[in-house]
Amino acid sequence: MNDERPPRRSGLRDPVAAARGLGAATLGLEALVLVLAIQPIRMLGAGFGTSAMAASAGLAVGAVVVAGLLRYRWAWYAGTVLQALVLLAGLLHWSLLGVGLVFAVVWAYVWHVRRVIAG
Repeated sequence: MNDERPPRRSGLRDPVAAARGLGAATLGLEALVLVLAIQPIRMLGAGFGTSAMAASAGLAVGAVVVAGLLRYRWAWYAGTVLQALVLLAGLLHWSLLGVGLVFAVVWAYVWHVRRVIAG
């Protein structure tokens, strides 16, 4: 009775799918926040208001696309690039910098959870 199976890293049935779901939910929430940020940018936007609104809309679409592609390994890195682009969009409007900072920290945590539960 020498049962030497390697221990499971988590109690989840499919840890890869769970990590993918967490990443997709995070990107989906980020897309929603970016879309909702358009109105305050329009009301408060000064010099780059139109550019910031276009960037926010484009980044929201990008977040939804990447969320749908997380079954591919490269899409996780694309999500990281997306976080950097949101931070960069903070140059257009300070509110995008705030969104970028919050979701960059959340995305780093998602990467940590993915590494822990999916191996």
